Amino acid sequence: MPQHEHMEKHKKLHGVRMDQMEKTRKREARQAHKVSQFAQRSFGLRAKLFNQKRFKEKAAMKKTIALHQQGTNKHANDEQMTDGAVPAYLLDREEVSRAKVLSNSVKQKRKEKAGKWTVPIPKVKPVADDEMFRQFKSGKRQKKNWKRVITKVTFVGEAYTRKAPKYERFIRPTGLRFKKAHVTHPELKTTFCLDILGVKKNPSSSLYTNLGVITKGTIVEVNVSELGLVTQSGKVVWGKYAQVTNHPELDGCINAV
Repeated sequence: MPQHEHMEKHKKLHGVRMDQMEKTRKREARQAHKVSQFAQRSFGLRAKLFNQKRFKEKAAMKKTIALHQQGTNKHANDEQMTDGAVPAYLLDREEVSRAKVLSNSVKQKRKEKAGKWTVPIPKVKPVADDEMFRQFKSGKRQKKNWKRVITKVTFVGEAYTRKAPKYERFIRPTGLRFKKAHVTHPELKTTFCLDILGVKKNPSSSLYTNLGVITKGTIVEVNVSELGLVTQSGKVVWGKYAQVTNHPELDGCINAV
């Protein structure tokens, strides 16, 4: 069982409190007061960052509300206005039409954006910390256990500079650092050996993403400039995302789609 599913397992076995819904509702109601209190008391850089975050949240909320209102609003339709005389019983009736929620072009763009992030392997088994890290004893008498050695394949950039061994907490072995990946193009049915530009997202943990750990299901960015891919506007495509489909630490190579 993954380390972060103890609460879910407890809920399945024993259920929740009878007043769980009420407690959740009250907690959400108090959240607005807590946010307001924090905004009033904070100052300096923390207040500046907090205001930027709140501004983005409010802008997104206004856009969502506007989209919902756009589907039900009414506006005068000039195309249906008749040139001739209108009967007396139709004078007080304004010729209106329901506005469409979104035009076909916007819908198409949203479909493309949603399809862009579909991955070959939607669900991946999470990797536990015990499997990912190995304890590394340090110190004069080998009694300090705060260092960890990563047991999976990692990626580090060209400009990577290792910390001093005395202060390095996560050790990435040189033998498990990979720079290339075998990427298969689904439409061309061809496999290319491409350079890895970076690790976009590791589904197991954000810590693994920051460390550049590559496991099954990880999204990596590869350099496709050599393939000669061009966008609709004529610009050369530099990098594309691919998902790892194998276990690199077992196979000795990275296979992606």
